[in-house]
Amino acid sequence: MSLQFEIVPVTPYQQNCSIVWCDETKAAVVVDPGGDVHLLKAKIAELGLNVVKLVLTHGHLDHVGGTTALAADLGVPVWGPHKEDAFWLQGLARQSEMFGFPLTEAFDPDRWLDEGDDIPVGNQVLHVLHTPGHTPGHVILHNTDAKIAFVGDVLFNGGIGRTDFPKGDYQTLINSIKGKLWPLGNDVTFVPGHGPLSTFGNERASNPFVADEMPLY
Repeated sequence: MSLQFEIVPVTPYQQNCSIVWCDETKAAVVVDPGGDVHLLKAKIAELGLNVVKLVLTHGHLDHVGGTTALAADLGVPVWGPHKEDAFWLQGLARQSEMFGFPLTEAFDPDRWLDEGDDIPVGNQVLHVLHTPGHTPGHVILHNTDAKIAFVGDVLFNGGIGRTDFPKGDYQTLINSIKGKLWPLGNDVTFVPGHGPLSTFGNERASNPFVADEMPLY
């Protein structure tokens, strides 16, 4: 038994929406359904999965834009992010205007997530860590057995999340990465919100923003 996932890039920002499931039960969650709901529904059907909830890492439009439509179509609740991102979800109409996206109305999730919460996925569990910095209510999801983490826009292959948005903070983000992500283990593979996968060990060795010790040339 193990946790499986498939990435479906959505929106013009090519945001990595992750369909995550337990291969024993076919129970699934959709992480960050940012848009292109028809693509997500087609992939869910192709994989033969039973989606039980949608999970949001943070409140930015490219991560949440398809949430209400997909939740309504599937008849499932929405969990996350942390309540500190409520202002982002309440400002979705303004975000739509700013980024040239179709109008997305404000919404609240059925449940806010906190540090230490667990999200059941069939016989598997995603553990929630609160990782502010990119946004104040950002969370990441970690599965111990599969050694996989879904980190939204906290960390990228070779980069880190932006901190120039309202209530973003560079040092807070660095502290989240080094204090929350690194202790999970160098062998953990992570799915970022955009771009290719990597491991925490690779980023500790080579990421110019958060490497343990960069060589001097």
